[in-house]
Amino acid sequence: MANIKFEIIEKIGTVSEGAKGWKKELNLISWNEREPKYDLRDWDEANEKMGKGVTLTKEELISLKEILNGLDLA
Repeated sequence: MANIKFEIIEKIGTVSEGAKGWKKELNLISWNEREPKYDLRDWDEANEKMGKGVTLTKEELISLKEILNGLDLA
């Protein structure tokens, strides 16, 4: 498997934390020195190991926000 380079540009927030210390985080990340994208995935405490996640452009994140704002979660 090829080496994946990443740089966390901005830590936006933590959605949840598991019993073993892994956190589901929303971050702005540059993957392989490309344009940064918004990324939601599980990370270990040191942000060195990661789980599978979802990467979104700014436009996709805006669309997701609009969808979530329209949900009745009460």
